[in-house]
Amino acid sequence: MNESERSMSMKHNGRARWTATVGALSCALVLTGSAMAHAQPAEEPAPPATVSQDGSEVVPPEGTEATPKAEDQGLAKPNITDAAAAVVTQDPETETSGYGPVQKNFLAGFLYSIVNPNVAPQGANDWSCKPTAAHPNPVVLLHGTWENAYNNFARISPALKEAGYCVFALNYGDKDSSALGHVKSLRGTGPVADSAKEIAVYIDAVRARTGAAKVDIVGHSQGGLVTRQYLRFEGGANPADPTKNKVGKVVSISGSNHGTTLVGIGSLGRTINNLGLNVLGLVGAIAGPAASDQVLDSPLVKALAVGGDTDPGIDYTVLGTRFDEVVTPYKTTFLTAGPGATVKNILLQDGCGIDVSDHLSITVSPRTIGIVKNALDPVGSPANTIPCVWNGPVTGG
Repeated sequence: MNESERSMSMKHNGRARWTATVGALSCALVLTGSAMAHAQPAEEPAPPATVSQDGSEVVPPEGTEATPKAEDQGLAKPNITDAAAAVVTQDPETETSGYGPVQKNFLAGFLYSIVNPNVAPQGANDWSCKPTAAHPNPVVLLHGTWENAYNNFARISPALKEAGYCVFALNYGDKDSSALGHVKSLRGTGPVADSAKEIAVYIDAVRARTGAAKVDIVGHSQGGLVTRQYLRFEGGANPADPTKNKVGKVVSISGSNHGTTLVGIGSLGRTINNLGLNVLGLVGAIAGPAASDQVLDSPLVKALAVGGDTDPGIDYTVLGTRFDEVVTPYKTTFLTAGPGATVKNILLQDGCGIDVSDHLSITVSPRTIGIVKNALDPVGSPANTIPCVWNGPVTGG
């Protein structure tokens, strides 16, 4: 065999291996999506995702609009090579360093955090803050998958601080991301069970420094599911004596409380890929342990289901959006109250059809902020103060 023939043979074999890899992954995704359909509620299940021919992204089902790219929104992509090193620490008080600007546009906050991966949102992580009689529980903010404390809460945190709360936000689940060499601003990639342990340490530190017996939790996306894991298995709730719970109220915003379909995980990955950060690659829709943990019928989701949705003594408010493309079907975010707990499930569009927030932009929605404040303090922030204004998908207002 001459050199030319040898080269052609190597290329052919390489293409064959590539095609086999992509084909096998596509088949696995389709079969997994089909197998999980029985776990979805009585609503038309979302079709399974497939993988593009080159294996670089998840292809949305037919009829699904692609997520917008940063440049389509007039936002310049940052130079990732300029990104500061992310801080991974066991010290709760050094989880973040400095503050980023208030953001009304989710994508703007996301892009800012790429080169500033350690900043906190305005209003958060003042370790000298002492709770007031009006707001005795500090509020701990828990971000979602491939997000971080800053970009998830760049609008919610300063609003809560202005309302008189002690606010705290950590970056959790980032050890897996750092080890795999992902972009350092993408946190929440590690196993949900491990993240719940990190959160337990952080909340104990918040309680010790503020002198508060309990905290309230506001979680977005994975932040809702990891809250349930923390309450159930890491000491957040005490079913034998709910008066000793470490948490008073939980506000879940588009939480992956019962898992999501592969289409949902793929949609989140596509949005981030469209910002120029490849988090999918050949692993398709399942990118990191946290993503796998959040798929419908995962071992973690099934383990949580055994004890029911709630824990005694906790007051839950669950906010969902009809336009959620990540937690799919969107009704899987809602919880059912068990003994000794209360649950208020809210659809963002009820009474406000002009707020078309999706999974990401719901965190910068003025209506969301109003609902969060009302959930934490219904007397100080009554329901009639919750605004109804336009908030668009992905970017926000």
